[in-house]
Amino acid sequence: MSRKPKKGYYVKGVFVAEGSERDLELKAELKGTWDSTRTDRKIESDALQDLGEALLGLRPKLLQRLNLPEKLLEALAEHKRLTNFEAKRRQMQFIGKLMRKLEENEVEAVKAALQEQRTGVSLEQTNILVAEQWRDRLIDSDDHLGIWLDQFPATDVQQLRTLMRQVRKDDATAIAKAKEAEAKGQILPPVKKGKAYRELFQTLLSHINGTAAATVQDEAAPALDDEDEDEGDDA
Repeated sequence: MSRKPKKGYYVKGVFVAEGSERDLELKAELKGTWDSTRTDRKIESDALQDLGEALLGLRPKLLQRLNLPEKLLEALAEHKRLTNFEAKRRQMQFIGKLMRKLEENEVEAVKAALQEQRTGVSLEQTNILVAEQWRDRLIDSDDHLGIWLDQFPATDVQQLRTLMRQVRKDDATAIAKAKEAEAKGQILPPVKKGKAYRELFQTLLSHINGTAAATVQDEAAPALDDEDEDEGDDA
């Protein structure tokens, strides 16, 4: 089977493929932004190579969890085996080249793993702590709601306000019962937090994790299925 030809053009007899580094340079040069674009790419390239170098010190368990491309893992292992300085330098450049091929979400996962190794706290644990802090702030006062919405504008405000009000109502009821029991010389067992308290936390956490949109779609899916079934029954 013949290979499908690449799209591109010729400049002074040299073929330039669309989307290639040379193509981007030429287009940037036409716009008068070539120098700044080249500088930005150099900074980004160096940062990714530094990230690749940091991967060499990542604990095996964390490295395995990242599920990185096999070629990159082999390059990292080869760098650890090398002893010659020049060979290690060339291998590091190769690792940097492979790092530049990673998707953005893979790069972010690498950064998160390195941060977890430095602090001993995973991104998941950090997000839980942040969600707990936001839950307590929002229950305490509506003054924090505007700040939350600035950071997470996709939030269903009505749902959030409803949960906040219900949690405050549940807390007020629990406090009143505790005072009433105290007046009678009774001691009530610790009151478990209600459903609204848990739902408020999960709502905040889903936005912090960036999964709120997916959750909404998942909840909407059964409704579509039911509608399809109804249409099938009508037929």
